[in-house]
Amino acid sequence: MSANDPFARLPKAASFTATSTTVTDGAPWAPEQFSSGVPGGKDLSPQLSWSGAPEGTKSYAITVYDPDAPTGSGFWHWAVADIPATVTELPEGAGDDTGSGLPEGAFQLPNDARAARFIGAAPPAGHGLHRYFIVVHALDVETIGVPADATPAVLGFTMAGHILGRAVLTATAETSA
Repeated sequence: MSANDPFARLPKAASFTATSTTVTDGAPWAPEQFSSGVPGGKDLSPQLSWSGAPEGTKSYAITVYDPDAPTGSGFWHWAVADIPATVTELPEGAGDDTGSGLPEGAFQLPNDARAARFIGAAPPAGHGLHRYFIVVHALDVETIGVPADATPAVLGFTMAGHILGRAVLTATAETSA
């Protein structure tokens, strides 16, 4: 892991596999995954599937994070907690305003725009390439115990001692000046 890896300083965790019909690891987001404020953007959360989670997994959480946002703290685009261990896939668009594609018991936390939904990529024009870490976290608890209005950073802090594994996809985005 390099210094540019947001997970480099976190406790080590087993890796497992994440795949997507809408995200190719290392490639640019599809136009639908951009913010609705960007031409062609629809704030559509990506389809995600995962397999091979470590034994003892009791739930999952999903986060989407841009460490390259010019904020000093990055930008959290999406956070979902309490996904049951029996679930290994979310459909595209699951992160809409109502969380319509989320399984029973799972919930979305407010992102850095303070909306409890997926918000698409919108890097500032001319700022360069941004990376979006799409992470499925395998947890050793059925519920992580954070309130629905907690921030994704609080979710990350609370999860730190419960992460058995991580499945990571990375998308990119850039807008020209």
